[in-house]
Amino acid sequence: MDDGAEHAAPELHTLQQKVAYMVEKTFPGEKVSGRTFAELVRERGGSLSHSYFSNILAGKVTHPSEEILKALGLGFGVDWRFFKEESEVVDDVVSGLRFLAQRRTGEITGVAARGAGDAGLPPELLEFALSLLQDTGGEQREDAGPQGSERC
Repeated sequence: MDDGAEHAAPELHTLQQKVAYMVEKTFPGEKVSGRTFAELVRERGGSLSHSYFSNILAGKVTHPSEEILKALGLGFGVDWRFFKEESEVVDDVVSGLRFLAQRRTGEITGVAARGAGDAGLPPELLEFALSLLQDTGGEQREDAGPQGSERC
């Protein structure tokens, strides 16, 4: 088991840090060009120039308009408020991405959430579930459901 550094929440204070983090998590192992991302935003109904996106990644743009933040949200498939300076949704997005990454790697094999509603799981519950999995090191629990699915 690691020391937890792998699962530590990243420092995401600047727009550049947030966009670089989203590129890494949304397109793991891929090099995404500004043109590719701009086209993705366009396909999803937004507008963002490839050069503007490249300038954000380079740290040259620090205070874009709300319209640009919404375009970033469309491109990455997250709430656009994640990219605001004092974002309230950063923890939600980071927790959700950690959950998805652990699901993809097989660290989480299944989750049952009863009564979660349309809003999904609150970030506190996601963090709690992730901490339980980290504490157990992904070991099989005796009370796991069929096919070894963890129940949270």
